[in-house]
Amino acid sequence: MLSVQLREKEESMAQSRLECLNFKKDAFIIVEGDQKADRFFIIRQGKVRIVKDVGTIEGEKDLLVPGDFFGEVAAMSSHSRIETAQALTDASLIVIKTDQYGEVIQHNTSIALKIIQQFSKRMRNLNESLTKLTLKKTGAEDASHLFEVAEYYKSQKRYDLAFYAYSKYMEYCPEGAHVNDAQEQKSSIALKVNEENLQYKTQGPVRIYPKDAPFFSESEPGEELFIIQKGSVKITKIVEGNEVLLAILKPGDIFGEMAILENKPRSASAIAYDGDCTAFSVNRANFETMAKSQPQIIARLTTLLAERIWGLYRQLASTLITEPIGRLYDALLLDLEKKRVDLESKEPYTFNFGREELIKMVGFSLDEGMTAVRKMLEEPKKIQLRDEKLYCPDLRNIRKEVQYYLHMTDRKQHLEEYAAQEKEKDRKAAALRNVSKPAT
Repeated sequence: MLSVQLREKEESMAQSRLECLNFKKDAFIIVEGDQKADRFFIIRQGKVRIVKDVGTIEGEKDLLVPGDFFGEVAAMSSHSRIETAQALTDASLIVIKTDQYGEVIQHNTSIALKIIQQFSKRMRNLNESLTKLTLKKTGAEDASHLFEVAEYYKSQKRYDLAFYAYSKYMEYCPEGAHVNDAQEQKSSIALKVNEENLQYKTQGPVRIYPKDAPFFSESEPGEELFIIQKGSVKITKIVEGNEVLLAILKPGDIFGEMAILENKPRSASAIAYDGDCTAFSVNRANFETMAKSQPQIIARLTTLLAERIWGLYRQLASTLITEPIGRLYDALLLDLEKKRVDLESKEPYTFNFGREELIKMVGFSLDEGMTAVRKMLEEPKKIQLRDEKLYCPDLRNIRKEVQYYLHMTDRKQHLEEYAAQEKEKDRKAAALRNVSKPAT
């Protein structure tokens, strides 16, 4: 359907000059890790197979057919390719270069909306896969999980956030199993709560949230996305008694889009971070109108979603590293890659977070994470702690450490595979000896 729409539009888009390329069966179209990612593809005819180092993510297709597109994450985020694409049959592809995308969506909003909706689903699938790999268990997708969120924040004496989550649980689960407990807990902490910190100011579609105030909580129903105008927002998730820091967003970033695109509960919490935060809100009702009237915002949203998806794939790749210190170093490397910092620079660099934030990025418990961080800080030539922020005297060391731990992981995996093969040989030999014994 999508390829038909594009063919109809090509005649009226003389300036875009959309190109078509043909690939023979078994030809490689893009290769994972390729730094040049200035275009993506829509299949007109044929079939294409997608392969990734991290394997197939639940809910994602690895066999694409006409109307499907691929390569868009790397093209939109301007990062390296995250997949390899190979033609399973002779294939005809429409090529959309990155600098053509803005013009394409001006003429055909449905293309952008389909890409955004697919991005949203991929982000949810990736978040779930990453949480299962790192934390073994995800929170509930319905409002009942709000009670667990509230209990966590109460245990951490972060009473404003606990009060908010208890209130939302009672609002959305009036017949819930914990509604009486929620009322009791809410009453018990009421005097410790500054309710002004839970209220935002409005100026039309613009909202102003005080520091540490929640925009929303995970598992809460949502009908708005937000575009940050001033300040920053941290995105977190509570799983198995730990708060996982998923991202720190800055002015120009967009969040909350998955709830309005998929009409599902919030997958994570959003909290004003490091001072007051001003954000522009867009509700579900006027989202499509905005898409048609302000394609530049849709182009920006596509780019931001692509950036996040690329980051989630990188985090999944990081889970392949078995050593905790290696995982911490790779989290630092990912942060630098997202910010496009020169990794070959000899200059010192100060990260905008400290030990606990780094631990939450990786998903370790505080005890496990602190043990690994302390060991990491034993080598001050590589990483230090200054004014509660992580500091690197020479950025080149970050990549070197990650490469070292990746090599150690590969070596360990090969040794384990070799040991398993030898064990299987011994088992078969023993079974053969038992068969060949003469009967008595």
